[in-house]
Amino acid sequence: MKNIKLLFILSIGVFINSCDLNENPPFLDNTVYTSLQSARAAMDGIYQSLTTYGAQEQRLFAINGFSGLFVTRKNGGNNRNNVNNANLFSLKPIQDQDSENMWGGLYQAIARANSAILNIEIYDNPTTNDEIGFNDIAGHAYFVRAWSYFSLVRLWGDIPMWLDLPSSGNTDKAKSPTKDVYAQIIADAQQAKQLLNGSAGTGYPSQYAANMLLAKVYMTMATAASEVVVDPSANYWQLAYEEAIKVYGQFTLNVDYTELFTVGGENSSESIFELQISQDASNSQMGRNFTPWKYKAAQHFGWFSVHADVHDYHVATYPGDPRISGTYLSEYERADNGASVKVYPANAARAAFNNAHPYLFKFAEKDKSHTNQYNSQNVIIYRYADLLLMLAEISNELQNGQELGFVSEVLARVGQAPHAGYSGGQEAFRDAIMDEYRFELIGEGEDAHNNRRRGFDYFLKNTIERHNNNPIYDPAVDLELSTDENEVMILPIPLIEINTNNLIDG
Repeated sequence: MKNIKLLFILSIGVFINSCDLNENPPFLDNTVYTSLQSARAAMDGIYQSLTTYGAQEQRLFAINGFSGLFVTRKNGGNNRNNVNNANLFSLKPIQDQDSENMWGGLYQAIARANSAILNIEIYDNPTTNDEIGFNDIAGHAYFVRAWSYFSLVRLWGDIPMWLDLPSSGNTDKAKSPTKDVYAQIIADAQQAKQLLNGSAGTGYPSQYAANMLLAKVYMTMATAASEVVVDPSANYWQLAYEEAIKVYGQFTLNVDYTELFTVGGENSSESIFELQISQDASNSQMGRNFTPWKYKAAQHFGWFSVHADVHDYHVATYPGDPRISGTYLSEYERADNGASVKVYPANAARAAFNNAHPYLFKFAEKDKSHTNQYNSQNVIIYRYADLLLMLAEISNELQNGQELGFVSEVLARVGQAPHAGYSGGQEAFRDAIMDEYRFELIGEGEDAHNNRRRGFDYFLKNTIERHNNNPIYDPAVDLELSTDENEVMILPIPLIEINTNNLIDG
């Protein structure tokens, strides 16, 4: 796998440029896209932009922080009133650097994708290796643009939509209505699934990643407010099923759930879209930022802990679930001196903020002797377990009789079976599957959207009030999540965009 990563990093070479829409050459040099070799290097540069600090580490920090499921020790230390806990993590967002840099990182990826889309010739009936290769590269550009806009619109709603390249007379862009952004995402994802042909090889998303993205968009449309829905006459649950079922059977679940979050589990049979990380060149600080305090030898910040009640709900639903040990960490020996560290639930007292919540363990550097600031563990964006849960949810809405089979596949991997809630009718199944996303995928980038996807009332009842009204809630160590719909559903447009874009005033 390191050879794949090395080739990926070497190929981007001089293609690493600025961090905003005003990309410098060679991305704006259309001659890059006349040679298959240089076009592939530019394609790698598009994916490299998704591994920058803003688009990767800060994206995950902002998305997880705005999910209602986490607390943090970042910016102000071990207290519930530090700047992030008091705002983003309490669903009371104000301007913050992580969200702003996520915005910039994703728009950088969009700019690079735009350059490829505008310059690569697409062939209707490709026959030569070059024609097949160019079509595939264009497919990757459409996929990244669709995925990036989907990431942005779910958090910010109306946003600027760049489909061209900045120029001297084209430096500002007004916000496009959310509905129009979704229409473009659908168009781009449909184009991607037609063009992606696998010629890029291992480590790159295939057409099935585009099918999965489309299914997620259609699921969003199925429960969205009327003013957001692209086509009011469409049966979006059926459209979601038709895309998701194309992915079914093309991948398999990795036997060991916990291995997914290790270097040994990279590019497994379960991976559908995975960012390739190299310690030597990608400068990923995932392991530094999200490894629990003193778990490894050096460079550890432990910025993510999961609300104690979220952990307890998982344990109560599935006692003995191996996903618990693969997701949360509450007891370990310090790498520097061997002393024991215990947080909740290993330390049940919850006497202070710094021991009141279990750490999220998925993104931790698992090598306890690791001393580098950077690490090389890949980041999985889409995986097959998520696809199976999507099919279960979709099938329940369509009442096609297939829903229990899909969720059973996911649970069988960890020695579990569907609990009684799955047998209580359509509404009970709906609640159970929405919880299942949390048990299986918490922290991986979909929580903020999944929690909100069914609207404010569902989010309020099943995330916010479940936390605020939990019997273990303690105002000294737990965050009080906002119940104000105007605060909890979307983020404010970043200040840098307001200050530099003359067509946006907030």
